[in-house]
Amino acid sequence: MLNPWELMCLAREKKVTQRVFRDLYCEFGGIRLRFDGEAGWREKRACSQYTGNFGCSVHLGRPLACRLFPLGREIQSEEVHYMYQENEFPCLEGCPEVSELPFLNVGEYLKGQQTERFEKAQDEYLALMQNLADIAFELLLDTGLAESGDKETLSMWRKMGNELPEVLAARIGTELMESLMIPDIQDETDNPITFARKHRDLLQLKAQEKFGALQSNKEIQNACVLIMGVALHLARGLGANPEILSEHWINTAKNHGAVE
Repeated sequence: MLNPWELMCLAREKKVTQRVFRDLYCEFGGIRLRFDGEAGWREKRACSQYTGNFGCSVHLGRPLACRLFPLGREIQSEEVHYMYQENEFPCLEGCPEVSELPFLNVGEYLKGQQTERFEKAQDEYLALMQNLADIAFELLLDTGLAESGDKETLSMWRKMGNELPEVLAARIGTELMESLMIPDIQDETDNPITFARKHRDLLQLKAQEKFGALQSNKEIQNACVLIMGVALHLARGLGANPEILSEHWINTAKNHGAVE
């Protein structure tokens, strides 16, 4: 899974544009690398960036998911937790590439994998995801839409939380997907925090341009659904569960007067 800064890093390492890298090597509008390479250990298909007899062709730009493997990472109450997910990665058992590697503690492993910048990028994009959801909340709760008795918006949030990623990407549409995954940011690309915050500002401008002159409740509803769809799609690229998130956001909206 990829966030937009990681997509930029991969494209730079490949020496192509973000759009070219996304179109050649990614799925669902850019949030996941394709695994369409040669079959290898236990006949599992390799990542699109794996080259036989060489390894990862974009190793220096590899995303956090690759750097953490086989660890998982989650944030609870602003604390970061790491989990060893051996049972979820049965391909590790007996794998000749890893069976002879030394045992390391988590700190040593993370340092060796140089995860720090990539973890910062992940956390900034989690904040950006919530920022997008907040825009959807404002459209629902602060415009009079919820007070009008609207019951369709929350149902659509739930539907999007359960949609296949390719279906949700198609719903969002090309214009917003490009704004989400290939932002026009030319400087500060080495600093993930600055990059993500500039991206947040660009997305806010895009939302203002696209939805700044809404008049009818139907227009507001459509905008509210689209923005929440973008938040849920980004969430999937960050490794979050869109179904769980959509239910959380639905319950939050209900607690503030929205109905379904």
